[in-house]
Amino acid sequence: MTVTEQSQRNADEPTDPTRSNPTDQPPPLADLVRTRLGAAALTEPVKALLKEALGEDEIRGTSPVGRVYLDSLAVNGFRGIGPRARLSLSPRPGVNLVVGRNGSGKSSLADAIEVGFTGTRAHRQGQDATRGGHWVNLHNAESPKIELKLAIEGDTGSSTLTRTWTSEEFGSSEATFKRPGHGAVPLAEAGWDTALADHRPFLSYTDLDLMLNGKPSERYDAIATILGMDLLSTATSRLSAREKALATTAKETRDALPGLKDALYALEDDDRAVQALLAVDTSGALDLDTIDALVAGLPPADDSRLAALQIEAGAQGPDLTEVGEAVQRLRIALADVEDLHGTDAENARLRADLLEKALAHADRHPDDDVCPACGTERVLGREWYDHASRQIVELRREAKTAEEVRAAVRTGARNLQNLIEHPARIPAALTDPWKAWTDCRQITDPAELARSAEGAATVLADACDAVRTYAVRELEERDERWRALVTRLAAWADKAREVERDKSLRADLGKAVRWLKSLSTELREQRMERFTDATQGIWERLRQESNVDLTAVSLKGSEKANVRKLVMAASVDGQDAPALDVMSQGELHSLALSLFLPRATTADSPFGFLVIDDPVQSMDPTKVHGLAQVLHEMGRHRQIVVFTHDPRLQKAFTDQELPVTVFQVTRSEGSRVKVACVDDPVAQAIGDARAIAATPGLPSETYSHVLPGLCRIALENAFLEAAWIRHHRTGGSEHDLQAAIDSAERFQEVAAFALFGDVSRGSDVKEEVRRRYGSPACSLIQQCQKGAHPDGASIPNPHRFVTDVENLAQKIRKPEVTA
Repeated sequence: MTVTEQSQRNADEPTDPTRSNPTDQPPPLADLVRTRLGAAALTEPVKALLKEALGEDEIRGTSPVGRVYLDSLAVNGFRGIGPRARLSLSPRPGVNLVVGRNGSGKSSLADAIEVGFTGTRAHRQGQDATRGGHWVNLHNAESPKIELKLAIEGDTGSSTLTRTWTSEEFGSSEATFKRPGHGAVPLAEAGWDTALADHRPFLSYTDLDLMLNGKPSERYDAIATILGMDLLSTATSRLSAREKALATTAKETRDALPGLKDALYALEDDDRAVQALLAVDTSGALDLDTIDALVAGLPPADDSRLAALQIEAGAQGPDLTEVGEAVQRLRIALADVEDLHGTDAENARLRADLLEKALAHADRHPDDDVCPACGTERVLGREWYDHASRQIVELRREAKTAEEVRAAVRTGARNLQNLIEHPARIPAALTDPWKAWTDCRQITDPAELARSAEGAATVLADACDAVRTYAVRELEERDERWRALVTRLAAWADKAREVERDKSLRADLGKAVRWLKSLSTELREQRMERFTDATQGIWERLRQESNVDLTAVSLKGSEKANVRKLVMAASVDGQDAPALDVMSQGELHSLALSLFLPRATTADSPFGFLVIDDPVQSMDPTKVHGLAQVLHEMGRHRQIVVFTHDPRLQKAFTDQELPVTVFQVTRSEGSRVKVACVDDPVAQAIGDARAIAATPGLPSETYSHVLPGLCRIALENAFLEAAWIRHHRTGGSEHDLQAAIDSAERFQEVAAFALFGDVSRGSDVKEEVRRRYGSPACSLIQQCQKGAHPDGASIPNPHRFVTDVENLAQKIRKPEVTA
């Protein structure tokens, strides 16, 4: 389908709420907040506080400012992929299907993209995302690597994101990001951490399962982050923290004053105490100058014992309640492990360990078929090897419970050891008990750790209490009453001075927090309304013959509330009902897609791509056709990469004549995974034209009109692809590009945009084509265009004509970039 035909078709269709035209998108949150702040009726000091909290002056490092697209993926030694496998994509909007049977390596490729960006894999609740399970490939465990080539708007070359591992622990990966003109830096410096959390461009079946089976708070959090309100919540937290700190200081100063006055009254026989009392008890402003003079007149301490006593008086041991709870959790975990001894789960784990060692022996001695344990010959062959491998998988499944309880032990031990701290200054009397406490960090046996840590913490806490009590008593008995009091007075005066100085700041912070909270509430409602509209629009496409209407989607509570939930209201044949209670499994799956897919069109997201793994499960054929329509509409402005083993999705695109690029994944022995592009819009048109050329006896109109028309579609799509690539490299906006493409009604205008970036230069196309591709290219294009005329085109040699058009299309797809 040509761009012109597509534009006409879109004009004839009714408005579709699932379509995400960039002009309909709200501006990025940062831009919107900046505009609102500029127009707000606030004083300049309040605005300055807000700008600082919003991070306007923060250095962003080398974070790319253009939208990011996937160019290619290369993987080796990761999950089901052994030797290097490569998936090459066109870095522009459009739908790409990566198809293949189960076990072909599709999910490994999908996982690799997510792991490349995040270092983690999609996981179910309660599992550690940094644990990769069996993530190293069995046939190629050496130097696993993920390499992503990325196209970033405005960059003249590709960026490279590379992730490697330093050990067999999944969490040991390291990632570097190399961008043209910036060199290689750690991935963290790319500045994508927040964006990956708020606009995560990876949609796995685990995500969908969360929407179906997750807790209400988990559903809430999954949607709340998509709204992209983190900027405001972070700024509010920053300002609230500062306001709370100032309020705390003011309260501490007020609360400390009565006790300070009582202490000064107790020394009324000392003239200095009387002066100090008058300075703090005078109505109106404090006489801080008098207090400063009293502090300055304090004679120097002549006893080194005083400093040691002050350290002892401040000695604080471990929190026995906290330690006791950690020890109790560790002992419970140990008891769970003990309960598993001799159980099926424990036996399964031990048998799996044993079989893995046997397989490792067979790998080291591939030509030796003698059992190393009993000496039996001809037993370690390929059949045994394959059977043992399958047994390990099944045994590991049975052993999951054993693994989980052992993980709980490790977590409990780590949490307990994290409570062990070593202060900068330790009184001499506490050296031994504190060493016994800190030595517990070196204990590797969990049971011994629980016993020793509990005992050492008790001893240390008791010792700290004794030392502190003795030191306080000795300080009180020393002739240092005035010295201690004046030191206390000086500390109080410093705080009082701060409180007086920060009065206006506290007031400004309160105004800033109130403004942010009001704006957050307003924008959250607006964004949720847009999100709900997009969700309902997608649901309308996916539900097809379902009689369930999605009437409302809303968030109840807030991110910090104890009770928060996502509310989805529906109606069945006009009767209101909770969505989750009345929908079938297929409808729930479609609903989950409707909730997650809108994040791909959020204006704040720097990611121009969305990776979806296995979205067709539980769907009936009509919903699959609806999904193809939704993906097609999103593919007008986003690069969609879908991994699926279900052939119905590819067929849905074909049946509805929706453009799609299809990749076939195959897997052979030794985890050799191959990815081949079997269909794209250019190749599809060329393939159809070649089929006509190879079929004798067709009506003459087929060769004079249909054949050149198909070749014209191929060239037009090639020019369209070149236009996207050229526009990205020159840093143009997506909105301008799409508006220009939508306005291009003729082949000549599309070509002009690809060659010059200007649809108005259609008259210059012919000369530029001749300069770049030669005079024969002009003749080919002219013949293709004649196919749309009444007389048609004369094609003496259809086979040669199609081949020449295909070669020209491939040249066009690699555009030049002028300075």
